Amino acid sequence: MLYLFQEVVTLGYWLYMLAVSLLIPLTMIILGRHFMSNPPKDINSFYGYRTSMSMKSRETWDFAHRYFGKLWFILGLILLPLSVIPMFFLLGKSVETIGNASLVIMAVQLLFLIIPIFPTEAALKKNFDQFGFRR
Repeated sequence: MLYLFQEVVTLGYWLYMLAVSLLIPLTMIILGRHFMSNPPKDINSFYGYRTSMSMKSRETWDFAHRYFGKLWFILGLILLPLSVIPMFFLLGKSVETIGNASLVIMAVQLLFLIIPIFPTEAALKKNFDQFGFRR
């Protein structure tokens, strides 16, 4: 009976960690798609891709959201199977193993989440001057 209980707990934990590992890729896909087609209407410091360069003008704001959104959408699609497939190899493993492997998966996800900032800023600097006017 105790063995069955442990198996149920382990499966429940695995399902929970599977759901958690889907959060970042799905967020990237959903927000990436939204930013590509519908950048936030107003330049604001609350919501959207907010850097000093992206907030220079309406044109930089829209450009940054479309560029960043496209990167997030594509990387989210790539990250989704890269996050789910390893989780299936953890099925039936101990809670500790599932937790440690999930931590590695989430660290990789955070890299995918942050890395698009660099090419977006480079594209902004390439296409706009320091005042936000198109080159």
